[in-house]
Amino acid sequence: MTAAPTAAAPVAGRLHSWDLSTGVDGPGTRFVAFLSGCPLRCLYCHNPDTWHLRDGRRADADEILAEAAKYVEFIRASGGGATVSGGEPLLQPVLTGELLHRLKHELGLHTALDTSGFLGARATDALLADTDLVLLDIKSWDRALYRHLTGRELAPTLHFARRLAGLGKEVWVRFVLVPGLTDPAENVEGVAAFTASLGNVTRVDVLPFHRLGLAKWRALDLECTLAGTPPPTRERTEAARAVFAAHGLHAV
Repeated sequence: MTAAPTAAAPVAGRLHSWDLSTGVDGPGTRFVAFLSGCPLRCLYCHNPDTWHLRDGRRADADEILAEAAKYVEFIRASGGGATVSGGEPLLQPVLTGELLHRLKHELGLHTALDTSGFLGARATDALLADTDLVLLDIKSWDRALYRHLTGRELAPTLHFARRLAGLGKEVWVRFVLVPGLTDPAENVEGVAAFTASLGNVTRVDVLPFHRLGLAKWRALDLECTLAGTPPPTRERTEAARAVFAAHGLHAV
């Protein structure tokens, strides 16, 4: 007698948290799954409590989908969707791919991937096919500054950006404006010119640096070297947006 096949265990990984957000993680109201773990150590990170896989709890795709399903009607009514974020979601590419696939095909939601692009090589073609929008952080055009800001190299992010362009995948670029670090005119111009060259970027978010995550750094007994850095002025932020707009990009 042949034994019945054993059902495959659901794909699982480490989940930091989930939330509902509006306007900052893609269009409309969105269910956002924050996965744990990140290879970057950004000086201005506002969620250092997501850096390590151990910072999260074990969760499987079934559990996360069940949570998202509670809000589907509300999300659809707002023109929203679901976003897989982090940490860095591509540190857990199997779980990320499973979530994007099921959120799109089982729940019928618009899907977004929020990533630094540093681990873009881990994103399979199938994963990207299930992604409607990529939120891509380009933190600096100056290579030395990028390494100072993140502890990593810029090249993988640029390579991933070009791959997304080749696929015609819609991208929103995010650029954090940090006084004294990322705000020099030549750095902003470099990011803007590269972004405009891609042809698939429909929006640029110029995000003013803030210190709202400072309490988390202190709670984790981490030294935040930007603790004394002020947010950029409104004028400086608008000037940066104008640079992107001059390249034909929709900057907000």
